[in-house]
Amino acid sequence: MPILSLNEQNLPYPDPIHPIIIHFVIAMVFFSFTCDLIGYLTHKHHLFEVSWWNMFVAAVAIFLAVIFGQLEAGLAQPYAAAQPTLDLHTITGWSLSALVVGIAAWRFVIRARDPLRIPPAYLGVATFLLILVSFQVYLGTRLVWVYGLHVEPVVEATKRGILQ
Repeated sequence: MPILSLNEQNLPYPDPIHPIIIHFVIAMVFFSFTCDLIGYLTHKHHLFEVSWWNMFVAAVAIFLAVIFGQLEAGLAQPYAAAQPTLDLHTITGWSLSALVVGIAAWRFVIRARDPLRIPPAYLGVATFLLILVSFQVYLGTRLVWVYGLHVEPVVEATKRGILQ
């Protein structure tokens, strides 16, 4: 018998929490980049401060997203077809958490040295981050919309042994 009582989505709480937190992180990373890019192109330096705080909060929140992602992935009982995508999503998620923290630290150093300037190299790395985040969004979308993890009919079919 499970220690936690699970609902029809195989979760101990009403809805998945990972997507809520991760969408917040995604928005903050994209907004941070947008503020830096607009600030760089228009010389509106106050946008650099907005960017920094968005990246800082994203760096903190991504760990909550990873923790809930790991918990919910473990409760999902993924069937064989979903497992490779889930594994890649997990590896990419942990990599992104390290990358976001590293970029936030670099952004902190940039801010401390000269709060009125962003080096083009930072914008290049931030562009790579956006590409990686977009790939991760694609993987997460596949897990829900293609494989149906934590979707009631799929959970029920897995419990009955129809999906393996």
